[in-house]
Amino acid sequence: MEILLAEFYKSDLIVNKFHDRKIFLDENSYQINGISQSGKTKLVKNYLLHLKKNTYLYIDCRDVRIDTVELNKYLPNFCTENKIDTLVLDNYIPDIHFVNVSQLIITSEVHHQLEYLQTIRLYPLDYEEFLAYEHKYDSSALNHFFKLGGFPAQHKINADERHLYIQKTLRYALDDVEFDIVTLCAKLISQKISPYSVYERLKMKRKISKDKLYRSYEHLIEKGYLHQLSKIDHPKATKKIYLCDISLKAALSSDKHFGRLFENMIYLELLKSNTLCYYYEGIDFYIPAKSEVIIGMPFADERSLFKKIEQIEAFIFTYQIKKVTAVTMNTEGGISHPFSEVEMLPFDIWALGD
Repeated sequence: MEILLAEFYKSDLIVNKFHDRKIFLDENSYQINGISQSGKTKLVKNYLLHLKKNTYLYIDCRDVRIDTVELNKYLPNFCTENKIDTLVLDNYIPDIHFVNVSQLIITSEVHHQLEYLQTIRLYPLDYEEFLAYEHKYDSSALNHFFKLGGFPAQHKINADERHLYIQKTLRYALDDVEFDIVTLCAKLISQKISPYSVYERLKMKRKISKDKLYRSYEHLIEKGYLHQLSKIDHPKATKKIYLCDISLKAALSSDKHFGRLFENMIYLELLKSNTLCYYYEGIDFYIPAKSEVIIGMPFADERSLFKKIEQIEAFIFTYQIKKVTAVTMNTEGGISHPFSEVEMLPFDIWALGD
């Protein structure tokens, strides 16, 4: 193990062109949580490359050559003898013991209850971060976003291999039951769905216990591959389900439903901006802190928006809604309303607005 640690210590880290994220690291200790391919490793390596080479040690805990017992035995002395200031345990597993260093950084899909580490949640690229990869900022950028989604690596994958790349990534990161759940949910995005209904559908295709499915379903939510949205004032109501990235929809399902995909994309922008929101019947997203309703209407015009406002009039008055935003593909405008500001905004303008 001493030889392997020396190899890790001497190895040069390589980061191909790095695009800044909205999250950055400083001298504090962190745990960085996020799904596979969200950019955790690249974020950490880019930070390390700004430090002196002999002051840090980077270890990818997935390396099959690592014997955890041996690592725990030799790592403390190795860090002391080489005066390691920053230790990174990428893809951390709880069996590995921490050592006394000035800065500790771990990455993991799941959150660990470690009060002395600041927690960073890293999601796939939001639209603004995605634009850093684009050569020009016009309507083609949004269309490109629909095709690639938020996984940074997708920009380096050939177009004919992108779906297979997503499938392989998920196969590697998830067990069989988790993969089947995500595949099913890819067909049901932006809809109300319960773990029991997922169980009822999957048990017709494979042998599975309800307890096993429920555990897997909750684990996928904990890791961030699936997200749930609650109904306002009805915490026990069936939640709506969303995918961690819109690229999963086409990679796992041939079903086409642009409206639901568009809604999932809006949800992810709200999620990544830490916006607390809920749904209601006929209301895609209600943001209590802003007294705002957001509706996904990709191909809306003033007439269809007027009809939609009529349908949700009771909600607007009951919840004292100050603003209604219809997010569209490319239509901009608004209609008059006696109580709320009502406008249509193209997704790219809306996503970059705040």
